[in-house]
Amino acid sequence: MNFHPLSPRDLLPDPARCALLVVDMQERLSAAMPAESLDSAVRNTLLLIETAREFNLAVLVSEQYPRGLGHTLPAVRAALPDNAHLVEKISFSCCGEPAFSPLFAQHEVILCGMETHVCVLQTALDLLAQGRRVYVAADAVCSRTADNRQLGLDLMQQAGAVIGSAEIFAFGLLRAAGSERFKRISKLVK
Repeated sequence: MNFHPLSPRDLLPDPARCALLVVDMQERLSAAMPAESLDSAVRNTLLLIETAREFNLAVLVSEQYPRGLGHTLPAVRAALPDNAHLVEKISFSCCGEPAFSPLFAQHEVILCGMETHVCVLQTALDLLAQGRRVYVAADAVCSRTADNRQLGLDLMQQAGAVIGSAEIFAFGLLRAAGSERFKRISKLVK
Protein backbone atom coordinates (compact mmCIF):
# COMPACT_ATOMS: atom_id res chain seq x y z
CA MET A 1 0.00 0.00 0.00
CA ASN A 2 1.33 3.43 -0.89
CA PHE A 3 1.04 6.03 1.83
CA HIS A 4 0.77 9.65 0.85
CA PRO A 5 1.45 12.33 3.43
CA LEU A 6 -1.65 14.16 4.55
CA SER A 7 -1.95 17.80 3.70
CA PRO A 8 -2.91 20.07 6.61
CA ARG A 9 -6.48 20.35 5.23
CA ASP A 10 -6.80 16.54 5.25
CA LEU A 11 -6.52 16.56 9.04
CA LEU A 12 -10.06 17.92 9.38
CA PRO A 13 -13.21 16.40 7.87
CA ASP A 14 -15.02 18.07 5.00
CA PRO A 15 -18.77 18.38 5.66
CA ALA A 16 -19.53 17.97 1.95
CA ARG A 17 -17.79 14.56 1.86
CA CYS A 18 -18.28 13.12 5.33
CA ALA A 19 -20.43 10.58 7.17
CA LEU A 20 -20.55 9.48 10.82
CA LEU A 21 -20.32 5.79 11.73
CA VAL A 22 -21.27 4.72 15.26
CA VAL A 23 -19.83 1.23 15.79
CA ASP A 24 -21.48 -1.24 18.19
CA MET A 25 -22.39 1.04 21.10
CA GLN A 26 -24.56 -1.69 22.56
CA GLU A 27 -26.16 -2.44 25.91
CA ARG A 28 -24.47 -5.68 26.94
CA LEU A 29 -21.13 -4.76 25.38
CA SER A 30 -21.12 -1.48 27.33
CA ALA A 31 -21.41 -3.38 30.62
CA ALA A 32 -17.84 -4.67 30.08
CA MET A 33 -16.37 -1.19 29.58
CA PRO A 34 -14.68 0.85 32.33
CA ALA A 35 -17.27 3.40 33.55
CA GLU A 36 -15.15 6.51 32.93
CA SER A 37 -14.17 5.42 29.43
CA LEU A 38 -17.76 4.49 28.58
CA ASP A 39 -19.10 7.80 29.90
CA SER A 40 -16.60 9.70 27.74
CA ALA A 41 -17.39 7.60 24.68
CA VAL A 42 -21.15 8.09 25.05
CA ARG A 43 -20.92 11.83 25.81
CA ASN A 44 -18.65 12.46 22.82
CA THR A 45 -20.64 10.20 20.50
CA LEU A 46 -23.70 12.31 21.34
CA LEU A 47 -21.71 15.43 20.41
CA LEU A 48 -20.77 13.84 17.08
CA ILE A 49 -24.37 12.81 16.39
CA GLU A 50 -25.65 16.34 17.07
CA THR A 51 -22.89 17.78 14.91
CA ALA A 52 -23.79 15.34 12.13
CA ARG A 53 -27.41 16.48 12.44
CA GLU A 54 -26.33 20.14 12.12
CA PHE A 55 -24.48 19.37 8.90
CA ASN A 56 -27.02 16.84 7.60
CA LEU A 57 -24.31 14.16 7.45
CA ALA A 58 -25.27 10.57 6.85
CA VAL A 59 -25.30 8.71 10.18
CA LEU A 60 -24.63 4.97 10.08
CA VAL A 61 -24.99 2.71 13.11
CA SER A 62 -23.83 -0.89 13.47
CA GLU A 63 -24.94 -3.51 15.95
CA GLN A 64 -22.72 -6.55 16.43
CA TYR A 65 -24.85 -9.66 16.97
CA PRO A 66 -27.64 -7.77 18.82
CA ARG A 67 -29.33 -10.97 19.97
CA GLY A 68 -26.29 -11.60 22.18
CA LEU A 69 -24.98 -8.08 22.81
CA GLY A 70 -28.21 -6.12 22.95
CA HIS A 71 -29.15 -3.08 20.94
CA THR A 72 -27.67 0.40 20.70
CA LEU A 73 -27.56 2.18 24.05
CA PRO A 74 -30.84 4.04 24.71
CA ALA A 75 -29.15 7.46 25.05
CA VAL A 76 -27.40 7.00 21.71
CA ARG A 77 -30.47 5.56 20.01
CA ALA A 78 -32.63 8.48 21.23
CA ALA A 79 -30.17 11.01 19.77
CA LEU A 80 -30.03 9.47 16.29
CA PRO A 81 -31.65 11.40 13.46
CA ASP A 82 -34.70 9.80 11.85
CA ASN A 83 -32.74 9.05 8.69
CA ALA A 84 -29.92 7.16 10.46
CA HIS A 85 -29.12 3.76 8.93
CA LEU A 86 -28.90 0.83 11.34
CA VAL A 87 -27.25 -2.39 10.18
CA GLU A 88 -26.85 -5.58 12.17
CA LYS A 89 -23.60 -7.39 11.61
CA ILE A 90 -21.62 -10.48 12.48
CA SER A 91 -18.34 -9.42 10.85
CA PHE A 92 -16.12 -7.38 13.12
CA SER A 93 -15.62 -4.83 10.32
CA CYS A 94 -18.68 -2.95 9.17
CA CYS A 95 -17.26 -3.31 5.67
CA GLY A 96 -17.72 -7.08 5.95
CA GLU A 97 -21.50 -6.68 5.75
CA PRO A 98 -22.96 -6.26 2.24
CA ALA A 99 -25.75 -4.05 3.62
CA PHE A 100 -23.19 -1.40 4.60
CA SER A 101 -21.53 -1.07 1.18
CA PRO A 102 -24.17 1.17 -0.44
CA LEU A 103 -24.30 3.34 2.68
CA PHE A 104 -20.66 4.40 2.38
CA ALA A 105 -21.37 6.93 -0.33
CA GLN A 106 -19.18 9.56 1.30
CA HIS A 107 -15.41 9.52 0.91
CA GLU A 108 -14.68 10.49 4.52
CA VAL A 109 -15.90 8.71 7.65
CA ILE A 110 -15.77 9.82 11.28
CA LEU A 111 -15.67 6.74 13.53
CA CYS A 112 -16.71 6.29 17.14
CA GLY A 113 -17.82 3.28 19.17
CA MET A 114 -16.74 -0.01 20.71
CA GLU A 115 -14.41 -1.81 20.88
CA THR A 116 -11.51 0.30 19.69
CA HIS A 117 -9.13 -2.61 19.08
CA VAL A 118 -11.64 -4.93 17.38
CA CYS A 119 -14.63 -3.59 15.44
CA VAL A 120 -13.55 0.06 15.23
CA LEU A 121 -10.02 -0.95 14.20
CA GLN A 122 -11.08 -3.49 11.59
CA THR A 123 -13.65 -1.10 10.14
CA ALA A 124 -11.06 1.69 9.93
CA LEU A 125 -8.53 -0.58 8.24
CA ASP A 126 -11.08 -1.73 5.65
CA LEU A 127 -12.23 1.83 4.95
CA LEU A 128 -8.62 2.96 4.53
CA ALA A 129 -7.98 0.02 2.17
CA GLN A 130 -10.91 1.30 0.08
CA GLY A 131 -9.14 4.66 -0.23
CA ARG A 132 -11.38 6.53 2.20
CA ARG A 133 -10.20 9.15 4.68
CA VAL A 134 -10.92 7.96 8.23
CA TYR A 135 -11.21 10.18 11.32
CA VAL A 136 -11.31 8.46 14.71
CA ALA A 137 -12.59 10.41 17.70
CA ALA A 138 -10.32 9.02 20.43
CA ASP A 139 -12.58 10.31 23.19
CA ALA A 140 -15.60 8.61 21.61
CA VAL A 141 -14.17 5.08 21.47
CA CYS A 142 -13.56 2.58 24.26
CA SER A 143 -12.33 -0.92 24.96
CA ARG A 144 -12.43 -3.19 27.98
CA THR A 145 -8.83 -2.24 28.77
CA ALA A 146 -6.91 1.00 28.35
CA ASP A 147 -4.04 -0.89 26.70
CA ASN A 148 -6.26 -2.35 24.00
CA ARG A 149 -7.88 1.02 23.39
CA GLN A 150 -4.49 2.67 22.93
CA LEU A 151 -3.12 -0.12 20.76
CA GLY A 152 -6.19 0.11 18.52
CA LEU A 153 -5.74 3.87 18.16
CA ASP A 154 -2.02 3.44 17.46
CA LEU A 155 -2.63 0.85 14.74
CA MET A 156 -5.30 3.00 13.07
CA GLN A 157 -2.95 5.99 13.07
CA GLN A 158 -0.11 3.89 11.64
CA ALA A 159 -2.46 2.78 8.86
CA GLY A 160 -3.30 6.39 7.97
CA ALA A 161 -6.36 7.29 10.05
CA VAL A 162 -6.53 10.75 11.57
CA ILE A 163 -6.86 10.48 15.34
CA GLY A 164 -8.50 13.45 17.05
CA SER A 165 -11.34 14.23 19.43
CA ALA A 166 -15.05 14.80 19.01
CA GLU A 167 -14.51 18.54 19.58
CA ILE A 168 -11.67 18.71 17.05
CA PHE A 169 -13.89 17.15 14.40
CA ALA A 170 -17.02 19.14 15.37
CA PHE A 171 -15.19 22.47 15.19
CA GLY A 172 -13.25 21.25 12.15
CA LEU A 173 -16.55 20.79 10.34
CA LEU A 174 -17.65 24.27 11.46
CA ARG A 175 -14.43 26.04 10.37
CA ALA A 176 -15.65 29.41 11.75
CA ALA A 177 -17.57 31.01 14.60
CA GLY A 178 -20.41 33.49 14.37
CA SER A 179 -23.18 31.33 12.94
CA GLU A 180 -26.28 29.90 14.58
CA ARG A 181 -24.81 26.46 13.91
CA PHE A 182 -21.68 27.46 15.86
CA LYS A 183 -23.81 28.64 18.80
CA ARG A 184 -25.75 25.36 18.91
CA ILE A 185 -22.62 23.18 18.75
CA SER A 186 -20.76 25.38 21.26
CA LYS A 187 -23.53 24.79 23.81
CA LEU A 188 -22.96 21.04 23.50
CA VAL A 189 -19.32 21.25 24.62
CA LYS A 190 -19.82 23.41 27.71
